[in-house]
Amino acid sequence: MLGMIRNSLFGSVETWPWKVLSKGDKEEVSYEERTCEGGKFATVEVTDKPVDEALREAMPKVMKYVGGTNDKGTGMGMTVPISFAVFPSEDGSLQKKIKVWFRIPNQFQSNPPVPSDESIKIEERESITVYSKQFGGYAKEADYVAQAAQLRTALEGTATYRSDIYFCTGYDPPMKPYGRRNEVWLVKT
Repeated sequence: MLGMIRNSLFGSVETWPWKVLSKGDKEEVSYEERTCEGGKFATVEVTDKPVDEALREAMPKVMKYVGGTNDKGTGMGMTVPISFAVFPSEDGSLQKKIKVWFRIPNQFQSNPPVPSDESIKIEERESITVYSKQFGGYAKEADYVAQAAQLRTALEGTATYRSDIYFCTGYDPPMKPYGRRNEVWLVKT
């Protein structure tokens, strides 16, 4: 626990590598199309709980892993954003399932520490191209749903993306009260 706190307050922060391909603006909704680099990720999946409750369960597990609860006892530093996949129902509400994806920092990509918690898996993910919309505040499930709906409306007729999954992202530690950055990512098809 101490390693997790030390890491989030004083550890290094690495940005998940991406490249902006284009920017758009429609009906007061600004967005980017970007390609996000693949790599190895620490993942935690939680089912049968609403999104906000599932995040309260999954995020501490990931933070402890990053902070040193692993076979090497190594605090790795943070990579932002931390993303989590959500799975929308036909009515736009979210199913009771999330999957948190934490991109392992570059210096550990070739040989990531093994998680001590068996619910954390190390997975390889290919690069993805997304449509991204940024917003502020302490984001909750309702905020992500609303922001995703705005992005879908802005992209209507101009872009294709997956309807069965999208990503919600956060860049800031919980103790940062102002200037927070969150995004929703629709995955381009």
